Amino acid sequence: MSWSGFKKSVGRATTQVMMKAGQVEKTNDRDFETECRRYKTMETSSMKLQKETKGWLDSVRALTASQCRIAETVDAFYGDAGTADGISRSYKRAVEELDKDTVKALDGPYRATVLDPINRWCAYFPDVNEAVKKRKDKLTDYDGLRAKVKKLTEKPDKDATKLPMAEKEAEAARAQYEAINATLLEELPQLVDMRVPYLDPSFDAVVKLQMRLASEGYSHMAGVQEYLPKTTRDEYSEGRMDERVEEVLQEVRNLSICGSTV
Repeated sequence: MSWSGFKKSVGRATTQVMMKAGQVEKTNDRDFETECRRYKTMETSSMKLQKETKGWLDSVRALTASQCRIAETVDAFYGDAGTADGISRSYKRAVEELDKDTVKALDGPYRATVLDPINRWCAYFPDVNEAVKKRKDKLTDYDGLRAKVKKLTEKPDKDATKLPMAEKEAEAARAQYEAINATLLEELPQLVDMRVPYLDPSFDAVVKLQMRLASEGYSHMAGVQEYLPKTTRDEYSEGRMDERVEEVLQEVRNLSICGSTV
């Protein structure tokens, strides 16, 4: 930070302390405060959306990776029994195809239509926040100089040049503050209103990509279902699967090596 910048920071800090003490009148702009609150709400929602959309892709990757590990374990668990009817191999093949042909194929389109646009949208916020901070600094400068002019007017200094100089500085500070304030009052509402037309295509892409994932996932699993015994499918559709599981568990209990511990 330069010496000039350091002096400005110290002066603004002093002015803010004097405002809290009631020695400097603070300018309140309700119109700007309203628009700034709207912007901050939108910014918070956008940053959360950025995080959650990335989280969705990470979760889908984790889900399919877990499915592949389950398929490998189930195939090993079934062993020759699974090889005989093809059920475990069919499931393993289905989840591997789903991971390769669907999930990994979604990665590029999802980034191009969802993640990248949202990231670019959020990339504007640091510049906007810097402009809001600059407005605050300029307003603090103006309020401080305005208070200085008031003090010199009410209690003139021996140096008659101080008041005109203070008035000139206050006028320059007012012009700088009003310029950036006018820009923000005009453009903040525009930025907030742009969020819907900007996000619409990405939202549409999210729906379509999720629909594709669900549809192809169902298609792959439906193919595996054909390998299940008809009796098993009937028991599941009729809600009798719990009974069948209990029957098998009872058979396990009847084994002398298991006893009643299961």
